[in-house]
Amino acid sequence: MKRRQQGILTGMPFMANLASRTFVDDLGRKLYLAKPPVRVVSLAPSMTEILYSLGLDEKIVGVTDFCDYPPQAGAKPKIGYSHPNLESIVALRPDLVLAPNTFLRADILAKLEQLKIPTFILDAKTIEDIPSHIQIIGRMMDRAQAGDRVATEIRERIGAIRAKVQVLPPLRVLYVLNSQPLITVGPGSFIHQMIELAGGVNVAGRAQAPYPRLSLEEVLREDPELLIFPVGKSEAVSESEQQQWQRWTTMSAVRQQRFHHVQSDLLNRPGPRIVQGLEALARIIHPEAFDQRPGP
Repeated sequence: MKRRQQGILTGMPFMANLASRTFVDDLGRKLYLAKPPVRVVSLAPSMTEILYSLGLDEKIVGVTDFCDYPPQAGAKPKIGYSHPNLESIVALRPDLVLAPNTFLRADILAKLEQLKIPTFILDAKTIEDIPSHIQIIGRMMDRAQAGDRVATEIRERIGAIRAKVQVLPPLRVLYVLNSQPLITVGPGSFIHQMIELAGGVNVAGRAQAPYPRLSLEEVLREDPELLIFPVGKSEAVSESEQQQWQRWTTMSAVRQQRFHHVQSDLLNRPGPRIVQGLEALARIIHPEAFDQRPGP
């Protein structure tokens, strides 16, 4: 009996350590890492930015063609994007692949599992998922303290922005991804949530899809007070396309000439720069909340 108790007690620290190194991804798959990975392949720009924010640039051995921030990420070996090159991934000998659920094909995931290459899927659906993902990656990579710090900073900045705008009357916003056909953002998209956090009302808020198509009649009926267009390398609405909106002179946004631009990468990537995107939106919707000058 005494020997049995001793065996149980000596086994407990091992079991506790086993549990602490087991992680569950956003597909519900369990991944056990005996030690922190030292060779990581990132299959999404957002995950690359998270790794850099945690000071893990030396651990990154492969990134996508669109991983361009910070600038030094552009020098990392490229493995494609929506169709990642499996041979290139294997050749990089990763002990961890971080992948988004959005673009990762089932056959690629199955092959990675068959080759016993640890793959962790992240699928952020809300802004709050972003700091949580940063903390998970921090724990996986033995950077828990850095992960907690970055996550706390993000949550605090989101809270500060929300506090500035929530006391102001919301303005009606149309975020234009494409004009012909008219494609915008709806519930289920990051940008819809960010518009609301930034003190706006998305005129496509009743849509049934994250990226719905709207008719011009619907838009004129909702009468947006601001038109926001993404700009950037990966996603942008051309200047000529923006000018086409000048025709709709009954629209409040056109009458008031409230046409605005925002860097698409700041809104589309569920990574640490999401707070910069949120503040950019809030400054567009409620500039008065950020123009407060101290009194005499």
